Amino acid sequence: MNPQTEAHLQQKNMNPISLILLVTLLPVSSVFAQKKDTVHIQPHHVNTKVLIPGTHRWLVYFKMGADSPRTMFNIWTRHIERKKYEGKDAIEIKQVWEDKDSIMHTTLSVSDAKDFRSLFHQSWWRQRGSTSFNFLTGEANVNDKKITAGDTATRTKRIRQAFDTALTQYTLNWHLDLEVFPQLPYQNNTTFMINFYDPGSQQPKWVAYTVTGSGKLPGLDGQEADCWLLEHNDTNNKEVFWISKKTKEVLKLEQQFGTRFRYKIKLPFSL
Repeated sequence: MNPQTEAHLQQKNMNPISLILLVTLLPVSSVFAQKKDTVHIQPHHVNTKVLIPGTHRWLVYFKMGADSPRTMFNIWTRHIERKKYEGKDAIEIKQVWEDKDSIMHTTLSVSDAKDFRSLFHQSWWRQRGSTSFNFLTGEANVNDKKITAGDTATRTKRIRQAFDTALTQYTLNWHLDLEVFPQLPYQNNTTFMINFYDPGSQQPKWVAYTVTGSGKLPGLDGQEADCWLLEHNDTNNKEVFWISKKTKEVLKLEQQFGTRFRYKIKLPFSL
């Protein structure tokens, strides 16, 4: 999060959905020093076979300071299923984000089963409406209205231009980061450059994530999960993901932006 954004947050009494959306879609420009080994992620680097079909859930919450109580609780449910899409082997991922008393966000994402490139993405936000993007036909819709290169409204023009750029590149869906990270070829002291694109948001962007080492997370029955530590740094924003070496799942995120913190914790049971 850049200093201007942080100042804006301090001046405004942001509601929970606005803050979650802002942090989720943080604009980034890598200031992270490149390690000796840098891998620009291409189709042959991803391993879709590690994804575990079924329902998975994460607890997401914020702390407004290091010693502040936890607040703004969400439950993120993500369901992974392998199926056919337009004749292609595909992986469908449905997301439902719940806050304290209602559903705030849903998505339906379809990715190629071979290299995880996007085939389709549909999204709905409670306060913003819906968008959909078909990467096979090039069709894009905002609130059920088709948008074209000829649209002049600032927001729809920006969305269309970013989508057109993504159609010409190999990108990975930034909204599926919890599914992208398990698929990467982990080694110590390696920086992954990922061409991420969140459909409906900014232009595709190469983003650096560095394997900084290993760590152990305590779990049930006294067991410890051996994890890779995957770190991303940006202006006033630091993220550390804990990825299980055994199951490849993202078990934890610790994120600090300014004096605030956000956490994602993988739940051991999904009902």
